[in-house]
Amino acid sequence: MNEQLATVEQVRSRVIDLAIKFGPKLLTALLIIIAGVLVSRAIGRWFDRGLRHVEMEPPVRVLMVRVGRLLVIGMFAILALQNLGVELLPLIAGLGVAGAGVALAMQGVLSNVVAGLTIIFTKPYRLGQYISVVGVEGRVDVISLFNTTLSHPDRSLVVVPNRKIVGEVLHNYGQIRQVDIAVPVAYDTDLNAALAAVQSALAANSHILQDPKPVVRATAVADSGIVIGVSPWVAVSEYTALQGEITKSIVELFRSRNIVMPLPQREVRLVKALGEEGAR
Repeated sequence: MNEQLATVEQVRSRVIDLAIKFGPKLLTALLIIIAGVLVSRAIGRWFDRGLRHVEMEPPVRVLMVRVGRLLVIGMFAILALQNLGVELLPLIAGLGVAGAGVALAMQGVLSNVVAGLTIIFTKPYRLGQYISVVGVEGRVDVISLFNTTLSHPDRSLVVVPNRKIVGEVLHNYGQIRQVDIAVPVAYDTDLNAALAAVQSALAANSHILQDPKPVVRATAVADSGIVIGVSPWVAVSEYTALQGEITKSIVELFRSRNIVMPLPQREVRLVKALGEEGAR
């Protein structure tokens, strides 16, 4: 029993000695870290307000604010370690080795970050623009270091990793998009009258842009008639709805003006074989 009490007393005295020796340093280091967090937040807010007066994409501004805050916290962390008497050179070497291992284990994440920085600084697209890439399309809602979030016309969200975007063929529609509609008319139709009817149908729709002007032209001679190509420009957000609306208005106007839209038809001729002709 006396030996146990002696051991406990020895441990207690050892803890007291360590607390007396390192306690003030630990407390000072903790206060330095807390001060660093508070200062980094204040500098981040000040930096963010300053950057708002500069023409800059929101993702770039957010990135620069975060980098600034991390630099400030890093400086205070170095001060805290020096206060504890930690040798920085061996620590930096150890962090370098650990960083190499982490980089190998997180190749996908790091490639997304590099691709995100490439997107942020080269600006192949911006927030609010409509793009199509790697088989998906939508309006750009969020550009982050790791991925890009698209708002799909069916009201769903499409999250695309940035490494899938960089190096791929990207179609950026911007804010407007061209509708492509094919309207057939009979061979004996007055083409000028049909083209004028299409133009009037487009002019009557207030959602169709007049600058750039809609493109209306005869595009092909098909089996059953002549095809008129109708390609007006519309806002991206109204693209799907206006496709059906434009087609409906053109069909109704053609009917009211007796412009015939032909049915598909084939002419089949039966030719008798020469052997059958000779036998008769």
